[in-house]
Amino acid sequence: MLTSFLQNLVTDNVTVVEGEMAIISCRVKNNDDSVIQLLNPNRQTIYFRDMRPLKDSRFQLVNFSDNELRVSLSNVSLSDEGRYVCQLYTDPPQEAYAEITVLIPPGNPIIEARDEVLSEGNETEMTCTAMSSKPAAIIRWMKGDKELPGTLVELTYDKMYTVTSRLTFTVSKEDDGVPVACIVDHPAVKDFQAQKYLEVQYKPEVKIVVEFPQGLTREGENLELSCKFRGKPEPQRVNWLKVDDDVPSHAVITGADLYIENLNKSYNGTYRCVASNSIGEAYDDYTLYVYDSRAGEGAPRTVDHAVIGGVVAVVVFAMLCLLIVLGRYFARHKGTYFTHEAKGADDAADADTAIINAEGGHTNSDEKKEYYI
Repeated sequence: MLTSFLQNLVTDNVTVVEGEMAIISCRVKNNDDSVIQLLNPNRQTIYFRDMRPLKDSRFQLVNFSDNELRVSLSNVSLSDEGRYVCQLYTDPPQEAYAEITVLIPPGNPIIEARDEVLSEGNETEMTCTAMSSKPAAIIRWMKGDKELPGTLVELTYDKMYTVTSRLTFTVSKEDDGVPVACIVDHPAVKDFQAQKYLEVQYKPEVKIVVEFPQGLTREGENLELSCKFRGKPEPQRVNWLKVDDDVPSHAVITGADLYIENLNKSYNGTYRCVASNSIGEAYDDYTLYVYDSRAGEGAPRTVDHAVIGGVVAVVVFAMLCLLIVLGRYFARHKGTYFTHEAKGADDAADADTAIINAEGGHTNSDEKKEYYI
């Protein structure tokens, strides 16, 4: 806000877009019935009190009182820009100044591309121009949802500014169909932009899909492979081959599909699907291994049986070792048991004689001794 020296007469600066309306307000804080008038930048009187001496019908009285003179200016143009004077007839006279700034939005941004059709991995260049604005516009670039840095290449001024920005970047196949937007930032406009969609050509992407069988490929069964691909332009040539060998003579190739009946192990090997277009070629491999017709659900089950067999063998071996150790232990501590009553028994005709002949008889029974051999 600009004010006079005595801070009694006040007004405001005004910023307005070309073609719209500006409001100029001359306000008096403590008026003593002094006359208020409004002058243009050439100091011509627009309004004196509530009268308009100036022959310009774009100026209209909005409010007049002892404390305010408010005037509208419609259809503002660049020629209306300047310093307007609020004047109060006092002794000495007071003045306050309202600066009118006119904003001129740029014309529709113009975006141009050096290349209409691109190949993946190549560099391209785009330019965007925002013409005839005031003040100068700011240009930003967006590729999809990512902002890219541009370079200011031209800024011209003849009361109004023309701005040109350049964007350089390398494209990939993921950029195909992605919009590149030139966004113009200017105080007179919002969401002002132009965009161009990228067209990027790229070599094929290839993937082999096993249509049949879903599990193991066994002897006697059939095999069906399908080659899935995409590229831009669409691949026109799709070939099947067997790496380091020939494709079996009875294999049937229909477009992108390979079909082999009655599999046997001689068909083992790597089968390759190759797709190509004007940009390049790509391939995918499938390794065929034909199992016995009695094969189970695959190698993992065979591995499980082998592991179980190995565990059982270790347990049996451990048990055998334990039995041998225990046998040797008992054999070492085993002996023959003799008493004095038994001595001479070998020469006796019967049991009674053996007892009679025993050394010491019953009289020496409390002197028995035991021996371990």
